[in-house]
Amino acid sequence: MPTRLLLLSVDRLPAWMLSAWGATWVSTPAIDALAGRGLICDRLVATSLEPRRNLADLADGVLADAAGAGLSPMLITDDAALAASQVAPTVAVQVVPAVVPRRTPRTPAETNLGRLFAAARNAVDGGHGMVWVHAGSLGLAWDAPESFREPYVDPDDPPPPAGGAVPSVRIDADTDPDLVVGYRQLYAAQLTLLDRLIGELVASLPPGDGAGNGWTICIAGVRGIPLGLHGWIGVPNPPTAERPFGETVHLPVLLVDASGRMAGQRYPGLLIPADVGMTLRDLLGVPAAVPHAALDGQPGRSLEGLFADWSHQDRDRVICAGPGGVAVVTAAWHLVMEPHPSRTIPARLFAKPDDFFELCDVADRCPEALANLTSVAEMALGGELNRAWGSPLEGGVRPLP
Repeated sequence: MPTRLLLLSVDRLPAWMLSAWGATWVSTPAIDALAGRGLICDRLVATSLEPRRNLADLADGVLADAAGAGLSPMLITDDAALAASQVAPTVAVQVVPAVVPRRTPRTPAETNLGRLFAAARNAVDGGHGMVWVHAGSLGLAWDAPESFREPYVDPDDPPPPAGGAVPSVRIDADTDPDLVVGYRQLYAAQLTLLDRLIGELVASLPPGDGAGNGWTICIAGVRGIPLGLHGWIGVPNPPTAERPFGETVHLPVLLVDASGRMAGQRYPGLLIPADVGMTLRDLLGVPAAVPHAALDGQPGRSLEGLFADWSHQDRDRVICAGPGGVAVVTAAWHLVMEPHPSRTIPARLFAKPDDFFELCDVADRCPEALANLTSVAEMALGGELNRAWGSPLEGGVRPLP
């Protein structure tokens, strides 16, 4: 029997809010337990802020492979637009529509995520060899019950903002800091709810035989979400207001191999969603229904070598292009540039890994790195993406001494 696959993709899930990626105050014990069983990838960076593009890179090829191998793949999602797209045109699909509740649900089962994961457990019980669960509701409603919110609210804190709709709030000098804290508390509660449901779903998986015929598990973010670090909290409106800072483009990905290889390890190199998709195709262990070279966009690089002998061809950059601008990310830098012709702010440059949240612009101190990375960003803004991905990176991209 081939390896079975559980793929959990979550839109609006940033890496920095999860404890396995450094958060110190959000409780996610189920994800932490999975991290102890699998490979944590520290620097998955989105190549687009269009979720359909990232989801296609993540799942398109592996769905075709699983269907070709007779694994009866199924997609369960709360995102009707994904179900109607061409990302999963030939597999079984169940839509569990997400809504903004009129009142805060009393139990996890009443929430958007609760209904979604209940359908996912039914799919697992139904014998599907690949189950893809995609949650889009973190960008629509934060509806965790009060019991999930209470641990994040100190006795002296004002109550978190009322209502379940995800905010779209521009932050400026007049914004009440308590408002930002309150929304972060609501979002933290939503993550703890998500974690609880992930743990229950994983616990429901039928056991394997210990010879690689169990379940490979992948948890991956699709986009992050601004939470007050760079002028917005929630989903920016209009979409062009969303800049490709780390809070939006730095995503979590966790791979648990069915054979238990590389348990508790971390890979620090740069990755893109297509790399994860290529890895899942290899970990599935079935003949490719679509040649690997046929994938659209930037070709993926499988991480299968990491599971075999800890070898992998590292990326020297990731480019994220979207309506709000371009980011060029290397091991040492994160450059953000607004699009033409509306550019009102010069390119901003942040040193990595020290400036985790891109809070200290060092563009005026590092002219060589700025010039080199700006030239790459200009290519991307001009539509020359292939050239931007392939142009040489000169010595100016070295980290600060």
